[in-house]
Amino acid sequence: MILAAVLSACYPAPRSAAPPHLSPVAQLQRDLDAILAAPALEHSVWGVLIKSLASDETLYGVNAGRLLMPASNMKIVTLAAAAERLGWDYRYETRVFGSAPIEAGAGVLHGDLIVVGSGDPSIGGRSGPPTRVFDAWADELRDLGLRQVDGRIVGDDRAFEDRRLGAGWAWDDLGEGYAAGAGALQFNENGVRATIAPGQAVGDPAIVTLEPAGSGLVVQNELKTAPEDALPSIRAQRLPGGARTELRGLVPLSRAPTSHTVSVDDPALFFVTVLRNTLIARGIDVRGPPVNRADIRDIDAVASSGAAPALLLSYRSPPLSSLAVTLMKVSQNLYAETLLKTIGAAGGSPTTDAGRASARSAVLGWGVEAGELIMRDGSGLSRYNYATPQTLVTILTHVDRDEKLREPFESALPIAGQDGTLAGRMIDTAAAGNARAKTGSIANARALSGYVRTSDGEPLVFSIIANNFETPPSAVEQTTDTIVARLATFSRR
Repeated sequence: MILAAVLSACYPAPRSAAPPHLSPVAQLQRDLDAILAAPALEHSVWGVLIKSLASDETLYGVNAGRLLMPASNMKIVTLAAAAERLGWDYRYETRVFGSAPIEAGAGVLHGDLIVVGSGDPSIGGRSGPPTRVFDAWADELRDLGLRQVDGRIVGDDRAFEDRRLGAGWAWDDLGEGYAAGAGALQFNENGVRATIAPGQAVGDPAIVTLEPAGSGLVVQNELKTAPEDALPSIRAQRLPGGARTELRGLVPLSRAPTSHTVSVDDPALFFVTVLRNTLIARGIDVRGPPVNRADIRDIDAVASSGAAPALLLSYRSPPLSSLAVTLMKVSQNLYAETLLKTIGAAGGSPTTDAGRASARSAVLGWGVEAGELIMRDGSGLSRYNYATPQTLVTILTHVDRDEKLREPFESALPIAGQDGTLAGRMIDTAAAGNARAKTGSIANARALSGYVRTSDGEPLVFSIIANNFETPPSAVEQTTDTIVARLATFSRR
């Protein structure tokens, strides 16, 4: 009832016909003012900018030059810069070497199998079994005659810096899958799925299973079975550098098993552990353990007899244009952080700092003002990030007018009422199937920036950011959706 009251306060009654002296633009501005003047939004801060892509006319603006936390709207900056710096055809390459030749006939590798990564975030991704790429590698290695590895499976993630977490990430987010650190060797988005089911009676511990095996995580299960009418709540906490993950919260009795993704601490070790398990399951005997090359004291030990490692196979990721779909429609943080490091690597320094500098340089060249963008990570998870609505509109405008950037970028954006993070929003409005926009969501910050066509077919670009609200987030999102739906009904006639 309380939420219903809040939401009803957010939306004015349908407007009456515009007074004759008001132009269509003036009426639009009046309607948007009324939406944002709802009492439920009194303590929040809003930044809004709406422009016509056809004429560059500013149709509406409130705090358009004010720095606000953009949350995942920072991914707009990251993807646009990545497409500019890397190109839509860019692919990651992961290579597998043998530190010694495979012995003919016997099929024995008297040495280590070394996996060298470049940052591919899509291995073990979202469609099909997580190990499907590793299954294919095992078949390819068997076709080369490999039957036994006497040494170890070594993960080499030196293509990126050691620092995997973003600046300004909240410590209590780090156990969650959406806060997984980025490295040069990545499997299953550096997370494992915890399948959680209630116990047999109220008060019993919930039942937790992790998959795939090999994460190295030690779960401290503090989840309790709650009455059937309780609201479910699951939270994962893990400190950096540690394997112990605490799962806390309530699981209602008789509830169907649910999934919750938790992050791993050492992505490279996770990668080679699962690879080793897969090779063994596919008939290749591996005698040595999985290791992260950074943990090997004698680096030269990965090569036997001083011989140069022999390339056994090479795997290339889908192109950036395909990776962008997961990045934007799902709002996948790991992809964004990986891209930022990759941009840096393309300029000679595989670090977030270098990637951030390159990304800023790109967008400043498109007309963004230096003081209107503070970028600390690529995903928007950091609360140190700030951007203005003007910055996001400037970038989106440039992308729309650049033929080499436009189509893949706009195709990657969620579509209102249809897919991605907008699948359940703006349904049964004029914006459904029309608006394409990137969502943003962290505590006390919501954002939505993208494109929509008016009822006349005029293309508009918009950015809407809300910060510092104590209203339920769903009310803030519905306010934003009401604005975009109003834009979709706008007519100059």
